[in-house]
Amino acid sequence: MIRFENVSKQNSHRILFCEASAALNRGEKIGLVGPNGAGKTTLFRMIVGDEAPDDGQVSIEKLVTIGYFNQDVGEMSGRSAVAEVMDGAGPVSSVAAELAELEAAMCDPDRDDMDAVIERYGEVQARFEELGGYELEGRAREVLAGLSFSQEMMDGDVGKLSGGWKMRVALARILLMRPDAMLLDEPSNHLDIESLIWLESFLKNYDGALLMTSHDREFMNRIVNKIIEIDGGTLNTYSGDYAFYERQRAQNEKQQQAQFDRQQAMLAKEIKFIERFKARASHAAQVQSRVKKLDKIERFEPPKRRQTVVFDFPPAPRSGEDVAVLRNVRKSYGSRTIYDGFDLTIRRKERWCVMGVNGAGKSTLLKLIAGATDPDQGTVTVGASVKMGYFSQHAMDLLDGEKTIFETLDGYFPQANQGSLRALAGCFGFSGDDVEKKCRVLSGGEKARLVMAIMLFNPPNFLVLDEPTNHLDMDTKEMLIKALAGYEGTMLFVSHDRHFLAELSNRVLELTPEGVHQYTGGYTEYVESTGQEAPGIHS
Repeated sequence: MIRFENVSKQNSHRILFCEASAALNRGEKIGLVGPNGAGKTTLFRMIVGDEAPDDGQVSIEKLVTIGYFNQDVGEMSGRSAVAEVMDGAGPVSSVAAELAELEAAMCDPDRDDMDAVIERYGEVQARFEELGGYELEGRAREVLAGLSFSQEMMDGDVGKLSGGWKMRVALARILLMRPDAMLLDEPSNHLDIESLIWLESFLKNYDGALLMTSHDREFMNRIVNKIIEIDGGTLNTYSGDYAFYERQRAQNEKQQQAQFDRQQAMLAKEIKFIERFKARASHAAQVQSRVKKLDKIERFEPPKRRQTVVFDFPPAPRSGEDVAVLRNVRKSYGSRTIYDGFDLTIRRKERWCVMGVNGAGKSTLLKLIAGATDPDQGTVTVGASVKMGYFSQHAMDLLDGEKTIFETLDGYFPQANQGSLRALAGCFGFSGDDVEKKCRVLSGGEKARLVMAIMLFNPPNFLVLDEPTNHLDMDTKEMLIKALAGYEGTMLFVSHDRHFLAELSNRVLELTPEGVHQYTGGYTEYVESTGQEAPGIHS
């Protein structure tokens, strides 16, 4: 359906692709992977014609429809979310628009071309029916409900929604369109776990071709059956899911390293012989023959190692046994009661993950414990010797936009030497000149990494984390999981990343309309014992 043939592309001074080739065939579901800045979005843009290759060609079969979702959703306002989604449903949306115009024209008694209007209305109505237009609104509402929209949000002005919800509207447009090929650039960003699971099921049942990027490995693993990796300007194809790709890549690197090492040992031996005997006339012929042999040998390259940084936690000071205690807590917002008579004790070394649908009170619980909001009734007590670190999306807004990354770190840790601050920045993905970037130009992911670096440099013994993996790429997420796995303190966190939940939790707090349930054992045990991956969703 879509082919890349010997594509080369340069972006200012960086070579993104060099004679790269790959294909997306009918029915394939492909994960597109590569480090940040490798050219994933450029590849999407070349398929939809927003950018052209410098050399080679991108060919698309005739009459193939393509739906492209990216993070730049553009302006949306003045219409309901349902109308906005239906507007993107391909040819049927323009037929619906004409139908609406003709309906308005038929209501105008002063028109003298009413017969023509009625005749045209009949034609357009038949076409609308043929395209499934009358089921369209129902399907649009189904998709929006799957992405966690309430009826009220579906019918409200889309302009009043936050950026994250507008992203969901833009995604819903592509899903409703059901094109022959879907290009999804980070569709899992901004989604809660319930929406993620719904989207997973939708994409599994979608019979078109799919090319997508995602920082959520579990989501990727369950959907794709092939991986295209952008690596140093080439496109490498692996037949399998993301886990298979990781294993295969590691194996290939191992083989390449062994090949390189063997050749290096052989070259060293030959060079040693040449050096030893080059001055002896009796060995001149042998030396010449070996020099010629070395000149002809095709040299193996060592594997290109992805830079993976490891962050080692300095040990956190020990806290008392009871880290946080909530007794008889009541909390309401207007007429909505979130908690009533709620009790919870968090003990040292426990790692609680909090599960619950949107509005269940996950972030409210974290705010109550962090002291960012007060209970209407009851008590929240933080234990003796507890030093808390609270990560929330709000923390990212508190960065001083005029300071650079390095100035920000230096401001928090004036006693630390430059080397250790640069090493800290490097661990969280800011290497070299990156530390001179001003905070106002940072992306959401970069801000999250900076706030995380500040919090973990001098670690607290109680981490309260609200969606810490939002915006983080797979490598940073993996580094964070490894770092937190060895963390000696206590944790309370909310995350929609199932890999993060499974690796780090040893307790689950489930918030449901029927009440609060506590589970001993982590997220994996929770899934096994309840048969569901999130409250109200059955696997």
